[in-house]
Amino acid sequence: MISFNQISADIRTPGAYVEFDASRARGGLPVVANKVLIIAQKLAAGTAPSLVPQRVFQAAQADQLFGKGSIAARCYAAFKRADASSECWIIGLTDLVAGTQATGTITVTGPATAAGTIALMIAGQKVPVGVANASTADTVATAIAAAVNAKADLPVTANAAAAVVTLTAKHKGTAGNDIDVRHSFYQGEALPAGIGLAVVAMAVGAGDPDYDAVWPALGEVDYRTIILAAHSATVLGSIEVELASRWGPQRMQESFCWTAKRGDLAALLAFGPTRNSELVSNLGTGMSPTPPWEWAGAYGGIAGYQTATDPARPLHTLTLPGVLAPVPGGRMARGDREALLKAGVATYTVGSDGTVALERTITSYQKDAFGQPNTAFLDAETVLTLSYIRIAVRARFLAKFPRHKLARDGTRFGAGQSIVTPSVLRAELVALFRELEEAGLVENLDQFKADLIVEIDANDPNRVNALIPPDLVNQLRAFAAQLQFRV
Repeated sequence: MISFNQISADIRTPGAYVEFDASRARGGLPVVANKVLIIAQKLAAGTAPSLVPQRVFQAAQADQLFGKGSIAARCYAAFKRADASSECWIIGLTDLVAGTQATGTITVTGPATAAGTIALMIAGQKVPVGVANASTADTVATAIAAAVNAKADLPVTANAAAAVVTLTAKHKGTAGNDIDVRHSFYQGEALPAGIGLAVVAMAVGAGDPDYDAVWPALGEVDYRTIILAAHSATVLGSIEVELASRWGPQRMQESFCWTAKRGDLAALLAFGPTRNSELVSNLGTGMSPTPPWEWAGAYGGIAGYQTATDPARPLHTLTLPGVLAPVPGGRMARGDREALLKAGVATYTVGSDGTVALERTITSYQKDAFGQPNTAFLDAETVLTLSYIRIAVRARFLAKFPRHKLARDGTRFGAGQSIVTPSVLRAELVALFRELEEAGLVENLDQFKADLIVEIDANDPNRVNALIPPDLVNQLRAFAAQLQFRV
């Protein structure tokens, strides 16, 4: 007896009745949409309401919605350079009212003894300042402030008084402390003769928004790639708890967070052991001129896009467009990067032309639930491959067995019945993992079949339990050889 879904079993009116059943139509592995969410602070000038996700298509729109020079707008611009096609949403957070803006100073000495140009750089962005011969320190300071304020997309404003330029972050909060201020970054650049600049780094920014308010605002919408533009320990703790809930078996929302942390080697090595999440990857930027929210935008853009295509393929050697590496003397040596990777911080390399390329995209997961060292979720590719496998298993079973009856193996039932047994489900799993093997995501299918268990629950006859033991394909990380030569 055939199981029909729509055609009644007791029709009396003559006719030819045909219904459609799509349960066998869906073939192959699922395609995963890379829906992106950027979480970042917005300025009061932005028209978007706080804590309301906005779909964004271009940088000018982000400027309007979140304010020109805002963390949200600058993070989005960096993301867009790395990923021009994925669907992207931004949820903006208003600065904490009780927060404090970071400030820094540039003290000018003079006068100039020759005309020239100050190669000022703020947040990785060039701010050239022309200087005429014989210009006084006060005149140059006023010119610097005017040049800074003329660039509306900078994350700071400037004020000059008595040869001192005071820079103030547009945002309140700790993020402003990561705004880099320097001059003469590129080889060949130098201050005009007679002019000196003493820079005091941005500091004293305090008070971050309440990131716990973000999660109710998102609801149950699935965002595969989450980019956390800026963070403190409190902010990271909030997103780690939320992602653990999303990734759990009750919600099964396959979200992964990409973010970046600024600091020198000592600061990053101190930071790494304070985190422990398989769903967050923190890229250590070093003392780069580019702020960490732009590193995060580029990191999440390139990593999210590439892993949606193939979650198991390693991300090393992929370049991050638009971010600046630290000066040559401030870059991490191989031993430094090895130490960072053992401390839960992802790393990058710098080419001879200054190009920044991903090296190893590890998560911050370092210890198991008992506090013991554990590498099960060391690499982001492992977590993302597992997420894809779960998506594939769910998609296959929900499509093929949407309204089936369950019988024990050996039950004799007529052909065409919407009924399934554990052995049928087992065969479907084997077929699915054969496809996953062909896609280069798992290996050792013989081991999989030998260890696979599918059985009806002992206490609930309406439930099937399965133990699914995939052997994940790994990534080629290193090649070692010994040249045993003869003379």
